[in-house]
Amino acid sequence: MDVTSQNATPEQPSHAPLLSIVCPTFNQVGFITQTLDSFLAQKTHFPIEILINDDCSTDGTTQIVEHYAQRYPGIIRPFYYPENQYSQGKLCTPGLFKQARGKYIAFCEGDDYWTDPLKLQIQVDFLESHPDYVITYHDAMAFDSEGERGIQLKGKLRADATSLELQKTRPISTLTTVFRNVFHELPPELLLAPLNDLCWWSLLGAHGKGKFLAEIKPAMYRVHPGGIFSMRSHKRKLHMSLQTNTSLANYYNRIGNEALYEHFLVQVFGLSLSSVSPLRKLQALLLVARNVSVNLSRRLLLSVSKGHVQ
Repeated sequence: MDVTSQNATPEQPSHAPLLSIVCPTFNQVGFITQTLDSFLAQKTHFPIEILINDDCSTDGTTQIVEHYAQRYPGIIRPFYYPENQYSQGKLCTPGLFKQARGKYIAFCEGDDYWTDPLKLQIQVDFLESHPDYVITYHDAMAFDSEGERGIQLKGKLRADATSLELQKTRPISTLTTVFRNVFHELPPELLLAPLNDLCWWSLLGAHGKGKFLAEIKPAMYRVHPGGIFSMRSHKRKLHMSLQTNTSLANYYNRIGNEALYEHFLVQVFGLSLSSVSPLRKLQALLLVARNVSVNLSRRLLLSVSKGHVQ
């Protein structure tokens, strides 16, 4: 996906950035200032850049992004579109990842924000000294206009992830991540997957493990009517998950990874059952049982016939 920038590099930093913050935004005029301020409050010993993708906002978000880009021309690289891309089924992140110059990428959408000024330094320090890890992440607190709604990752999820767990799309709070910049091109099967962050984790798993850093203060995940995923209906969330798992199954089938292909097929089957009525679910299970029984009978008959000598 080609990304056009009206003010991408008006003044380059004296040193190439070690880390690129990727921030998509759309109609978040009430939130984007807090988001950008949390980026600029980061205390690091290395240079960073901030890539902001404004997807044709109509509420004044664009003007705020322009103001920050003028104030911090050596750090902020804004990208604008004359037409909304998301409504056309086009995701901005593949193009932004390609534009990122940092060795590492941090991701945060324009309605969320960070609270720990040492977050990036801690995460980059860990990745620099642990080449077998590909991603770091930490706690995030969900909140809305009524107050806090609880930590996103709980129990066993507040822990490190193996490479295989990442490949199987283990849950991670997206706004907390810092990962190695290894996305040169996304596979064609994954370009239109609606839950694209799950695809990132799966691809990253081929490069290493995941590290949970409990010492970093929770980032803030905002739940509001304009949220892309959080405010979707249960049925719509199921559909988005179904599409994403189908895309991942197609990808792993193409590259010949049978284990992960079968894993995502099972996920697709489970999600499909979840999205239908109880009667349809029963009918589907009976159909599967019948097909398994028929196939098993055929294999047994074939085995007996091969073993019989006249």
